[in-house]
Amino acid sequence: MPDLDRAAELIRSYWSSGDAIDYIKGDLWPDTAEEGYAIQALLAELRGEPVAGWKIAATAIAGRDHINVDRPLAGRLFSSICHADGAVLPFGRNRMAVAEAEFVFTLGNDLPPTNSPYTEDEVAASIQSLHPGLELPDSRFRDFTLPGTAGLIADNACACNFVLGDATTVEFDAASLASHTTSLYINEEQVTSGQGSDALGGPLNAMVWIANTLSDLGIGLTAGQFVTTGVTGMPSPIKVGDTIRADLGDYGSVSATLL
Repeated sequence: MPDLDRAAELIRSYWSSGDAIDYIKGDLWPDTAEEGYAIQALLAELRGEPVAGWKIAATAIAGRDHINVDRPLAGRLFSSICHADGAVLPFGRNRMAVAEAEFVFTLGNDLPPTNSPYTEDEVAASIQSLHPGLELPDSRFRDFTLPGTAGLIADNACACNFVLGDATTVEFDAASLASHTTSLYINEEQVTSGQGSDALGGPLNAMVWIANTLSDLGIGLTAGQFVTTGVTGMPSPIKVGDTIRADLGDYGSVSATLL
């Protein structure tokens, strides 16, 4: 068994300092996804702040290959790393240095742990609103390809900064978003495009996945939290000074500037 408490404290301290962990396989780091989520939960206790929402990493095969994991990963989005449209954010020591355009759902009612898997209809009925989202992920590991699935789950699924756009005022059908196109702009130049199906076949599919994953962990989702459902298009390189905009067309856009 890994030293869960020590691993969580190490990740917390490196997150606070901005320094990076040199990953060395051994008895400190987790070997299984369950151990990874246990460390992530301890990290949340150490940070002691509200969880505003959840993220899903590695929803596309290319993304899994990029960070060397074998499945999607769920991570907590703490209130201090969530920002409003137009945010000005420090670039800091971000090693991943990419931005992602995403579909985001806010929940209108709880999806607590349950004995049977949630259905698509049940999850769709829990959705209150749709938002554009802009994720700027990062890892506390210097080489984020080394820790693997369990290690990056412990690292809070590479959560860093997230920018949440306003709720769309346009009527939407969560099940139809798989075919909806998205764009990512850097300094008003389009750098990638995608569609909802890039995220586990569609944003609603991704929501069902995280609802059941968290249910199995005994956690669940609560009303008022949001879920950002995974990158559409390709993660795109960013640098200090960039203004980035994720555009969901009729469903709105969200932007941030890096200092």
